[in-house]
Amino acid sequence: MADFISGFWNMYVMVIVALSLLFCVFVLVSNMTKREAGPVQLHGHVWDETLAEYNNPLPRWWMYLFWITIGFAVVYLAIYPGFGKTNQERGEHAQYEAEMKAANEKYGPIFAKYRGMDLAAVAADPEAKAMGQRMFLTYCAQCHGSAAQGAKGFPNLTDDEWQWGGEAETIKTTITGGRIAMMPPFGPSLGAEGVKDVANYVRSLSGLAHDSLRAQRGAELFQQNCVACHGADAKGNTAMGAPNLTNKIWLYGSSEATIIETITNGRNNRMPQFGEFLGEDKVHLLAAYVVGLSKK
Repeated sequence: MADFISGFWNMYVMVIVALSLLFCVFVLVSNMTKREAGPVQLHGHVWDETLAEYNNPLPRWWMYLFWITIGFAVVYLAIYPGFGKTNQERGEHAQYEAEMKAANEKYGPIFAKYRGMDLAAVAADPEAKAMGQRMFLTYCAQCHGSAAQGAKGFPNLTDDEWQWGGEAETIKTTITGGRIAMMPPFGPSLGAEGVKDVANYVRSLSGLAHDSLRAQRGAELFQQNCVACHGADAKGNTAMGAPNLTNKIWLYGSSEATIIETITNGRNNRMPQFGEFLGEDKVHLLAAYVVGLSKK
């Protein structure tokens, strides 16, 4: 979508609008003819056997209306603006650039100081922690919550369970480039009964109430369909973002109905990347704050 808000498309629309207005002017000028003396000629076109059209020029009042419309369009586009930024917008943009430059000059050395420090050391620094918390509340709390304890579909960042790994550099990589985790739907291949069997087996892995007969059948289906991601021991795979199914941490909930929904329809999770938006220094500080949240 970024391609459609670039400067090229802005210029493209402006050129099209300008050419359209010029074409309207050309049509009007080419039709500004005076009525000649003598009988009015016909165009030569005939419809419905007898319906013909006189070759009269456009009425003057009609022509004036067209000119007024074109003039209004030009004034409107200049004020809107349809032909580029107004002086006010240019001033606002310049003011924004000046404020950003001043902020970078003021806070840049602080971010640079922490960038050279180990993430664990940054996480232990009170000033860095306060700065990281402010960034977390601004950019991350919408999904993970202000206390970083997550919500349905958004992981808790304060425990010791990490979908992609809890090492400091791994967390930094996650914030920088984002993550995409997808579980394919198994409903079509397993059928309703097979899905329910697997759901009961998965519940049994973490000690939840289950139907033992269904869990026994589901164990075989799990080995056939799920071990490639979750592993033979169902403890997950951080390289793929496949969660551990043997503990009591559930991203979407542990009820039988929720697990059945997950197996049937699959899941498609995406965490946006912040590296390009925040820059390396701020990502380093934010990652250190997240590292400090974990019970590890």
